Amino acid sequence: MHAQSSAGLPATAFFSRTYDEALGLLYAARDYLKFEAEQDWRRLAPAIGLACTTETTRLTARLTNMMAWLLLQRAVHAGEITWDEARQEAPQLGGIGVCLSAAEIDPAALPQRFGRLLEQSRNLYRRVARLDEMMRRDVAAPAGGVS
Repeated sequence: MHAQSSAGLPATAFFSRTYDEALGLLYAARDYLKFEAEQDWRRLAPAIGLACTTETTRLTARLTNMMAWLLLQRAVHAGEITWDEARQEAPQLGGIGVCLSAAEIDPAALPQRFGRLLEQSRNLYRRVARLDEMMRRDVAAPAGGVS
């Protein structure tokens, strides 16, 4: 059992931690890609460098989709929009096929910090996807739990 608000949303404290974690990961990825990636990737074989480019796209997709979903949920929590309006805006978390597909390369072949960012983003994306699924299921359930 999980704590929920009246709109079927996870309890605010849990949601806030997830939002803060996603935002922190977004900043960490930005800093790595802006300040360290070029130097790390310069030492890699061309095929691994190409895989890094592919995985950067996947990292960006995960972060973008998670943040869009989380910001929409934050608006619902704040009472700025209703859950129905949020569902119309975004029927579900986006990019699931791309974001959860297997990596193009063994993470051990990647620069260590980049590999950690990819792993953290994938794990957090999975958690957000489960939240999205749970919320949609709970909101779709008839009132009173009758099936």
